[in-house]
Amino acid sequence: MGPLVVIGDTLLDVDVEGDSGRLCPDAPVPVVDVAAELARPGGAGLAALLAARDGAEVVLVTAIGEDPDGHRLCGLLSEELDLLRLPLSGGTVRKTRVRARGQTLVRLDSGDGLARYAPTDAAMEAVRRAGAVLVSDYGRGVARMARELLHGTDVPVVWDPHPRGEQPMPGCALLTPSEAEARALCPTGWAGPEQAARQLVRKLRARAVAVTTGAHGAALAVEGGPFAHVPPPVQAGGRDACGAGDRFAGAAALALRDGLDVRDAVTIGVGEASRFVERGGAANVKVAEQQLGDRPRTALEVAEFTRANGGRLIATGGCFDLLHAGHVSLLRRARALGDALVVCVNSDDSVRRLKGPQRPVVDVRDRVEVLRALSCVDAVLVFEENTPDRAIALLRPDVWVKGGDYEGEFLPESEVLGRLGAEIVVLSTLPGRSTTNLIREIQ
Repeated sequence: MGPLVVIGDTLLDVDVEGDSGRLCPDAPVPVVDVAAELARPGGAGLAALLAARDGAEVVLVTAIGEDPDGHRLCGLLSEELDLLRLPLSGGTVRKTRVRARGQTLVRLDSGDGLARYAPTDAAMEAVRRAGAVLVSDYGRGVARMARELLHGTDVPVVWDPHPRGEQPMPGCALLTPSEAEARALCPTGWAGPEQAARQLVRKLRARAVAVTTGAHGAALAVEGGPFAHVPPPVQAGGRDACGAGDRFAGAAALALRDGLDVRDAVTIGVGEASRFVERGGAANVKVAEQQLGDRPRTALEVAEFTRANGGRLIATGGCFDLLHAGHVSLLRRARALGDALVVCVNSDDSVRRLKGPQRPVVDVRDRVEVLRALSCVDAVLVFEENTPDRAIALLRPDVWVKGGDYEGEFLPESEVLGRLGAEIVVLSTLPGRSTTNLIREIQ
């Protein structure tokens, strides 16, 4: 099953938390004694983060600036999902809420960043292997390239629109406007969420439209089908609903990816959004910040960063099922050959085609997490094909490393490596260490 690919605008949300028990002497406004400053990704970044915390493999295609707030966003996102950065003109958009005793007193907005139109090979590759796509439009330009990226795709597309954003492309499996967004999209006036959902199915040529109605759930219209009202399973009225729309859209997209019909997907989305608000909404989302600075984390960023700084990029590939000492020895020695190491990993379907229906023992998400935890590995790239040719073409490594068990054999990837002028290095393997042997001993 492919990952959920989220395409959209990511913002930096910051909550300044404190206490307030007095008014300012020179103006009738509360004085907040700051106790903490908590940051998290907003917009598409929040939708992607919450989906990743559901246990899904998530790839976020978004524009992030090269300013301190942009670097901070990378540090908030990179540990929990695959981040594909696009260029941003202007400053990273930041929304700062000043809060006291759980109540928001004021919100300060800054940043004028707009995405530059640049659908990259990496973004196209991510969409190609997607199980579902969520377009999370916050009016900052990333959704503009979604039509090109999604051209010809046959996976479910959920589009969460924005009044200042792009009109959703025809054929989306589900549109998820709020009541305010549906009002802006309806050309003939407002007659309530039910009529708006029906009207938008026709106008935007969508397969289904769910107009979210806050504490009342969602109004769902399906192309050629009956209207349905989807109520929430819990009532969280009066609580902070910030981020509920992102939670709803992400949960519905994951359900469609998993093969559920749109009514069930919307029901799951409404339920998850309601529980999200009941638990405190976005203000309750805690993210451990990584001080990454300029250090890139995705495979393509590692490759670009290494080349830009005159470094030597090393890459290797394999299934890496049941990681053992032989794998670790190979990876350490491979990393010593250059300045960065990217590991290309076969997807689960690819392993099954190569090794048989009983493999892999460990699914790709866990294999990737274990590899990323190794200090000698700078990034991991998953590929769906039987050979890593496409991954190699994207990375353009200076050196491709193979284990000693391939010595003297023809490598299927030799042709693409030759075109790139990459060096092939064969490293000896530790005797007796193999996944096959481990499985045999366990059995």
